[in-house]
Formats: sequence, C-alpha cells, structure tokens
Amino acid sequence: MASRSLNKVLLIGNLTRDPELRYTPQGTAVCTFGLATNRQWKTETGETKEDVEFVTVVAWNRLAEICSEFLTKGKQVYVEGRLSTREWEGQDNIKRKTTEVVANEVIFLGGAGGPKGKDLDIPEDLATAVEKPEKKPEASKEEPKKKEKQAEKGEDIPF
Repeated sequence: MASRSLNKVLLIGNLTRDPELRYTPQGTAVCTFGLATNRQWKTETGETKEDVEFVTVVAWNRLAEICSEFLTKGKQVYVEGRLSTREWEGQDNIKRKTTEVVANEVIFLGGAGGPKGKDLDIPEDLATAVEKPEKKPEASKEEPKKKEKQAEKGEDIPF
C-alpha cells in the first residue's frame, strides 16, 4: 500500500542579501537568496519574545532570472516551494549538507519597485511567475439585466 506524503513550504519574509544568479554548465539559470522570517509570542509573564529564522531559497530557470532582476536586499516576498536537502564534498574534503527551499512560486510584496529601483513593467508572458495587480472590470449596462433575469428565474445570484 502506498503512503501519502507532502513536502510544501509557504514563507513570507525579507531578503537578507541581494539574489545571486548563476548558470549551470548546461545553461540553466539558478538564483539563490537568503530569506528571514520572524515570529513573535508572549511568555506566561506577558513578555514579548521574537525569533528569526534564516532560510536559503533557490529558484530555477526563468523564475531565477526574474528574481535576480527584480529582487533586492530587504524586499518582502512570498515564497512557495519544497524542502530539499543536498550533500557535497568541499575542496577541503569535508562532507557538507544543507537544506534549502526550492521555489516554484515567488510573489513580490511590500510596495512598488522594479529592476534595481526602476519602474516595474512586466511583460504579459511573465504573468505566471510575477503577480500583477488585477484590473477592476468595468461595469456593463447588461450586468443588471442579467441579474434581474436570474432573480426572475429563481436562480441564486452570486456575490
């Protein structure tokens, strides 16, 4: 019998450093950046405590290039992805191990800004990688008529 499992990470935090973009020998873009997340709680005595968690985030392909172009140290982002642990041997022959978040979605939060301070103008083909503000639909003259007809037929009117 197969067992179910889930490896999903959702984070909102601030970049601790500017993103670093590199390319693999095959030409695949990979971007890494540090993310700090904070949590606050009160002790039984009412004292407020705060804890910071530092996480390394890795983005691949076009998402890596977008992160490198638009993110800077201090920016707030939402990251969705999965945990990944990898091992390697350093030049000093010591084995090392790290756990990172491999991002499959990054949404820029916390105000305007663009590539290194320029105005943000994102092409339509990047809409899946970068969230753009939604335009409010213009009210049409036929919309009230449609609702009246639904009400006459006894259908529920969606809100």
